[in-house]
Amino acid sequence: MHTPTPEQAAAAEAFPTGAHLVIQAGAGTGKTTTLAMLAHTARRQRRSGRYIAFNRAVARHAASTFPSEVSCRTAHALAYTAVGRHYQARLNAPRQAGWRTGAALGIEDGLSLRIGPRKVNNKALSYTVLRTVTRFCHSADKELAHHHVPPLRGAESEPLHAQLATLVLPFARKAWADLQDPDQGVVRFEHDHYLKMWALSDPLIPTDFLLLDEAQDTNPVVEQVLTTQRDHAQLVLVGDSAQAIYGWRGARDVMTGFDGTHLSLSRSFRFGPALANEANRWLTIVGTPLRLTGSPCLKSELCRVPVPEAILCRTNVGAMVEVIRQLEANRRVALAGGGEPLTALARAAHDLASGRRTAHPELMLFETWSELREYAEFDPAGRDLLPLVELIDEHGSDAVLRALDRLWPEESAEVTVSTAHRAKGREWSSVRIADDFTGPDDLDERDEDGTPLPGPIDLDEARLAYVAVTRARSQLDIGGLSWINTHPAGALSPTAVTPARTHTSKARPASAMPRQGPNAERLKNQSQ
Repeated sequence: MHTPTPEQAAAAEAFPTGAHLVIQAGAGTGKTTTLAMLAHTARRQRRSGRYIAFNRAVARHAASTFPSEVSCRTAHALAYTAVGRHYQARLNAPRQAGWRTGAALGIEDGLSLRIGPRKVNNKALSYTVLRTVTRFCHSADKELAHHHVPPLRGAESEPLHAQLATLVLPFARKAWADLQDPDQGVVRFEHDHYLKMWALSDPLIPTDFLLLDEAQDTNPVVEQVLTTQRDHAQLVLVGDSAQAIYGWRGARDVMTGFDGTHLSLSRSFRFGPALANEANRWLTIVGTPLRLTGSPCLKSELCRVPVPEAILCRTNVGAMVEVIRQLEANRRVALAGGGEPLTALARAAHDLASGRRTAHPELMLFETWSELREYAEFDPAGRDLLPLVELIDEHGSDAVLRALDRLWPEESAEVTVSTAHRAKGREWSSVRIADDFTGPDDLDERDEDGTPLPGPIDLDEARLAYVAVTRARSQLDIGGLSWINTHPAGALSPTAVTPARTHTSKARPASAMPRQGPNAERLKNQSQ
């Protein structure tokens, strides 16, 4: 283990006091190493604790680093021990089409209802019912409600959503009631279901301390469980508020405003000063006080990278376009996380282009390809679908599907294409930002030369950009983010490093994540 930085030493000194801690850990700043230091400190104090990870792979990695007195698990693993094991008979049931589940809940086959300009058939209604239950399970709410019903493409407006919710909620409540039976039912029992049941039971976790990793992207249901433990257990929230990029699916940053001692890790061991400066530009835009310091012994640069190790895209559609480009350049291409999400989307586009409706959640309200094209070209909510429409119109859906069949495993590929969401937590030697990262629209106002003034930068987009530019170790081609160089907000703040100090923040009411733009997030990472 390297000599602790002053910030890591400050965290190691604060932890034994038993105070609740929030550690803002910037990209590549040794978060896992710092947590291991805290765990070994607890061992010397004869205290036992639990580390709660975002997924099993992270939990397994932590278990190999932490002492045995710290149990490393996911929130789902804790919930399974308490509740999920009683539903073992229903777990891992065979998958079936959502419309079949809908039929078992009473949604008639062949049903077709009009909501505004769109028709909702039994398949769309069934899918929406099941998604509503999932969104409820991610929430801290005790009852299913209107806001759990997901908006559908082509029917995003509030009046149309209200109509949809009126249709969906009775079936969603019936589905949730079906899930309460531990032995049998018509709805496929998922891991999120027993997690919600566990949270509704107001569980008490017997432990001296809890370490919550990736706290900036915590589902409200996990937040609810965690905060009820603070009277008997020391809470340590670790993450990076500037990387809170899952608000579009209900996650919340529980770090900002948390009542506890706030610390930071700002020395990045991933890259050198040049890339730290680029990261700081986006941190300034986001408004976080954290500023990164690059390692002076690491050489890194912003430059053109014609053949990068990784290409990061804003959306799944953008990733599909980039995969086709790289294949046309005769490169061996891998897709981070596998190609199934893109293939499913391409198949859905193929069905529409062939005159058939599709059950894909992004396209299922469109009856024809021309209807989708019109939506993508003229409706601001569908702007992110336009590259898909243009790709299919130019190459044909068959050619796109054949191209996706030519993907390589990452270990043998020349270039990896990924969404920025999929890239979170990963790093590559060289990275290029794809051109589907676009700047904000211009305002109606003009400067003294008559040039339109650029609009404000959406904070969610800035957070995603920060994640993207901090994935490179040596070379970064900002590509599709180069618009920041001429945007007024792109000037780098003169403050480069957060002072290594400790402060205590009293809790204040948590605010909702900034509202997404109409075209923002649904295609970003459907497989998450």
